[in-house]
Amino acid sequence: MSPRTPVRRLRLGLPRRMFSQLLLMQVAVAAGVAVLATGLFLAPLGKQLDEQAMRRALAIAQTTAAQPQLAEDFRTSLPTPGGPVQQEAERIRRASGAEYVVVMNLHGVRWSHTDPGRIGEVVSTDPSGALAGREVMGIDRGTLGRSARGKVPLRDAEGRIIGAVSVGIEYNSVRAKLVHAIPGLFAYAGAALAIGALAAYLISRRVQRQTRDLAFSDISALLSEREAMLHGIKEGVVALDRAGRVRLLNDEARRLLGIGEEALGRPLDEALGAGRTTDVLAGRVTGTDLLTVRGPRVLLANRMPTEDGGAVATLRDRTELERIGRELDSTRGLIDALRAQDHEHANRMHTLLGLLELEMYEDAVEFVGEVVGEHRVTAEQVTEKVHDPLLAALLVGKATVAAERGVALWVADGTLLPDRLIDPRGLVTVVGNLVDNALDAVAGTRHARVEVELRAEERTAVLRVRDTGPGVPADRRELIFTDGWSTKRPPAHGKRGIGLSLVCRLAERQGGCVRVDEAEGGGAEFTVVLPEALSEEPG
Repeated sequence: MSPRTPVRRLRLGLPRRMFSQLLLMQVAVAAGVAVLATGLFLAPLGKQLDEQAMRRALAIAQTTAAQPQLAEDFRTSLPTPGGPVQQEAERIRRASGAEYVVVMNLHGVRWSHTDPGRIGEVVSTDPSGALAGREVMGIDRGTLGRSARGKVPLRDAEGRIIGAVSVGIEYNSVRAKLVHAIPGLFAYAGAALAIGALAAYLISRRVQRQTRDLAFSDISALLSEREAMLHGIKEGVVALDRAGRVRLLNDEARRLLGIGEEALGRPLDEALGAGRTTDVLAGRVTGTDLLTVRGPRVLLANRMPTEDGGAVATLRDRTELERIGRELDSTRGLIDALRAQDHEHANRMHTLLGLLELEMYEDAVEFVGEVVGEHRVTAEQVTEKVHDPLLAALLVGKATVAAERGVALWVADGTLLPDRLIDPRGLVTVVGNLVDNALDAVAGTRHARVEVELRAEERTAVLRVRDTGPGVPADRRELIFTDGWSTKRPPAHGKRGIGLSLVCRLAERQGGCVRVDEAEGGGAEFTVVLPEALSEEPG
């Protein structure tokens, strides 16, 4: 053979053409249906035999339990191989043709058994139904194999339940009878197969015309390219049909939503549960670039309807951007607090230097003690009431900033927040924005005061920030939470109206709410309620 002569290999398997493949598969299906129909024809016979065997076992058990002498022997004897209970049970078993007759006490301990070595042991099947006074029958598998069983309670002369009787009859499958019946059904199965083959031929010809005789491999390649494209992009894609069922989920959507393939084909409300994310994807909330929260992730969603009445939604992960923004807010507050502390520290150092130069040493010692003690008292007051370290540090820093601006920042007497916050960074952002807003509101007023209250009601966190400023007019209390709305002139480096809108969005993402009312004695009172904000108390 020449080295250039190609080697032809024999390939076995389905033909390449779709028409031939589809025809063969449908003929195979028709044959399978014929066999299945034959099996289903014999299924009622198997159920009937099961019912007869179980009722026979139950009748034998009832007859056995009705014998007064058996109950008396059971009450006065011990579970031994040669005892009267074992002898009577074996007599009944041989007379009735049962596989076994077992008498047991209230604890399931056998007084009789076909194998004397198992007397005194606990039965292998559940006797609770019979011991509760019910008559039970069924097909069980025990120490003697699969059997049809009947169980009845055993009562004494006064009618009290003292045990139970379990009778089993050897169970034979109907498969042997099925084998004998198959030849007689061949004629019917052959006719059904012929009709199925004809129908398969007609359907295959129609599919061939509609698919332009493409091979299955070509269609498979097209689907593979589609799947690779959908699962390769870094945006989540969710496709819904006209009934609102999930039709498609790519890998990124599964990761962002925290669901798996079991969601495919299920209604969106059932797959995701109730919530804003479900409302956005279902189209009940309209708009573009809608923010929603799913678990720990902040998502940006867009939805586009399709011609068949369904829709395709895309999801982008904004979690990292939101986290960085929150950290930036916390860092900015920390910088303000450090700047205020630096300014205050310089003033105190100048005072201390003056006292030392004037040789007023005792006054200098007293001044240093007052400064250190004041800072320690402020920190202790906060940490006694707010146990979360991030929030406590924030309030201590804000108190320093407030003192620098001539404002008294107080932590309300009713404040008590345990260290069980699920998202302390989120609450830090809420508290920081509300306190900053209150400090701006009371700046330049007489007897300026800001009061913060934090309470835990089971797993709900309640925050109140009150100030002695001019307050918020009733007709503007809804507008202040709108993004970009502010009564102050925008600064040169950015825009105002972000803090309160951010507080509102953070509260809504956690299923909570925020409102503003008039504080007692004048000023504004902001209230934020965050359900499920605290973890459960350790048991």
